[in-house]
Amino acid sequence: MVPTARRWAEKLYERVLRHEISQTPSHVAVIQDGNRRYANRQGDGPTDGHREGAETTEALLEWCDELGVEEVTLYAFSTENFNRPADEREALFDLIASKLREFADAERVHDGEVRIRAIGETHRLPARVQDAIAYAEGQTAEYDALALNVALAYGGRAELLTAAREIARQVADGELDPRDVDVEAVEAALYDGPTRDVDLIIRSGGDERTSNFLPWQANGNEAAVYFSTPYWPEFRKIDFLRGIRTYEHRERTWRQSRARRARELIRVLGPDHCADASKTFERFRKALPVGERDTPDGSHSTDTETSTAD
Repeated sequence: MVPTARRWAEKLYERVLRHEISQTPSHVAVIQDGNRRYANRQGDGPTDGHREGAETTEALLEWCDELGVEEVTLYAFSTENFNRPADEREALFDLIASKLREFADAERVHDGEVRIRAIGETHRLPARVQDAIAYAEGQTAEYDALALNVALAYGGRAELLTAAREIARQVADGELDPRDVDVEAVEAALYDGPTRDVDLIIRSGGDERTSNFLPWQANGNEAAVYFSTPYWPEFRKIDFLRGIRTYEHRERTWRQSRARRARELIRVLGPDHCADASKTFERFRKALPVGERDTPDGSHSTDTETSTAD
């Protein structure tokens, strides 16, 4: 009776969350933490926790497809994970290789046109994992509806160091002028994979840190971050929706801040000296409460919609 009542309550709460959400992030990055702690609490081995966590990952992809998320990056195996006990590490490699092949052959992946790519120092992985990566990437190379990036042997510092070394090599070889080192040059030197800035990072398991995950794509975009208490195998759709709600609230707050700063610049310097600020204010004006939408020069907003502020 209790589990049935709990499921009914969760479904009801899920409907409430869906009603509250009007904006979906384009790119969600997920740190799937807590598999081992979950298994330990259940009296099982680490491999059992990883297997159950893989089921949550499959569910996550269904939720992303349902909500219109365009890109997902999963932190599946970090460079620090090489320090784990050999038997756990090998079992995890077996699971990753198996799941990559399973995903690459799954009808839902082909029906949903999901493109799978691995990012990280994949040359450090065992041959069976590298073969599975090549298979999954080859099977889905022509798709573009949903981008699924799997971070394997990945470290944020390692990615930035690799990019810096590549740019230094290009400069030393005369292929790149130092004056041409810009955002585009750095992004071209990063790992192939993510095609968009990260909008939202989700971490399960209760730890409130991002573990240097996608520092260029996430921190540079000031991505929203949602820390969830449940271990990854326990992560539910309502937890995912809470994360999206966090993103939406942060996005709305960011737009309001941009509009208010632009309005203050116009008030202090005058509209004739703040063309860029005027454009910014017009772009983000609708994020403000109706009473704040008038421009500093006294003109009134013609907006009739309800305020989007909390």
